Order: sequence, then C-alpha cells, then structure tokens
Amino acid sequence: MQERERVVIAGLIVLMLVLGLGFFVHRSPRFAGSLAGGVLGVSGALLMVTPLAYALVKRVGPVKSAVTRKVSLRTLLAWHVYTGIVGPILGLLHTGHKFQSPLGMLLTGTMLIVVLTGFVGRYLLNRCSQEIREQRETLSRLQTQYDAAVLELGQHAEPALAFATQGLLARLLAGLFLPSTAIAGVGGVTAAQAVRLAEAIADVEYSIKMHDVFQAAFNRWLKWHIGFSVVLYLLLGIHVWSGLYYGLRWFHP
Repeated sequence: MQERERVVIAGLIVLMLVLGLGFFVHRSPRFAGSLAGGVLGVSGALLMVTPLAYALVKRVGPVKSAVTRKVSLRTLLAWHVYTGIVGPILGLLHTGHKFQSPLGMLLTGTMLIVVLTGFVGRYLLNRCSQEIREQRETLSRLQTQYDAAVLELGQHAEPALAFATQGLLARLLAGLFLPSTAIAGVGGVTAAQAVRLAEAIADVEYSIKMHDVFQAAFNRWLKWHIGFSVVLYLLLGIHVWSGLYYGLRWFHP
C-alpha cells in the first residue's frame, strides 16, 4: 500500500468511526425505510460484496490467469480495500443510527470489525514484511564486515568475538579474552570495532526473530479477518433476504 493510499484509507476509516459515534447523538428511525436510506443500503451491500472478487481471483488459479492478463492483482487489491471501506460507510448511513433488531446490531458490529481487522492486518503485515527485508539486508552487510574483520585480526580472535554476541555480560567480558595483538589492532581493524560488529549482528538477529513472531501473529490476525468476513456475508445475506421477504419498504417515498 503506497503512502498516499494509506493516508486516504486511514481518513476513510476515521470517517467510518465518526459515523459510528453518531449512534450516541442521533436517531432517525424511519430513514432506513426511506428512498434515500434504501439506495444507501443497496449501494453499501453491493460494495461490500465486491471484495469477494479479489478473494476469488487470488485463490482460483484459472480465474487468476484469465483476469490478471487485463487487471493486475495490485489493482484488484486496491478495489478490495476501497470498496471494503466505502461499503460499510454507506451501510452506517443507511441505518439512520437506529437499531431495530438484533440482526442489525450484529451486522453493524461485524462490519466494523471486518474493516478494522482488515486495515490493521494489511498495514502492519506489510510494514513488518518491509522491515524484515531491510533487517536481513543490514544483517548481510554486517556479516560481511565482521568476516573481513576476523580475517584481519586473525583466527585466534574469532572465538572471543563470537562469545561477545551471547549477551550483555559476555560483551563486557569479551575484551578480557582478546589477545593483546588483537586489542592493539591488526591491519587497521581493532578488536573494539570487531566486537561492535558482533554486537550489531546479535541485535539485528534478535530484531529479525521478533519481527518473525509479529508476522506470525499478523498472519493469524488476517485469518480472524477472513473468519469475520464470512460471518459478515452470512448476516448480510439474511438481512437482504428479510428485506425481500417482508417487503421492499425501502423504496417507499
């Protein structure tokens, strides 16, 4: 998600949350059954169904091959995100800030959860993946510098430098185990510089491990998002069915 898109999406989510707070200050019991309320409801429902297209294209091989010849997955993902937020915004407007049934409350609550879990999972997972890539590049660069420093200091210094990566106390004691020739420096590389490289490598490796833990958590978060989405579509289907069963009151002026 590009920075500009992220700002726009964040703004839409703030708008959705502000509209949600309207339940505490505003009531319009008849708006959902009016022409304007009905148009908002139908439009919101259609937009909320649209994100299914991205899921279908992404997971069904033949469909993916046929569609991506003309439309990229990135474009479909953008439509998935925008319609997945604008649809609930129209749905909130459609309610008129008035709950008349447990189904309406469940549908509205699930709708908000789906949007929030989708945004948080999408944004944080993308950010986490980017940071892991940057950390791995940093680790590779530090490892190359460390190997070069070990060669210059001599193989006898390597055990002490490796010992320096084991923790804070080990880092403090590492200098005691380095030979005097290494402390004085060999070929312009000092033991202190090598130890600092070992410390940096240990820190970056720990950071990568933590990012892996967060990424695994965000992957589970996305599974929750998919689960709530399934519940949302079930509730939306029941809501539409009940509207058709009890009569299309929405389009009465």
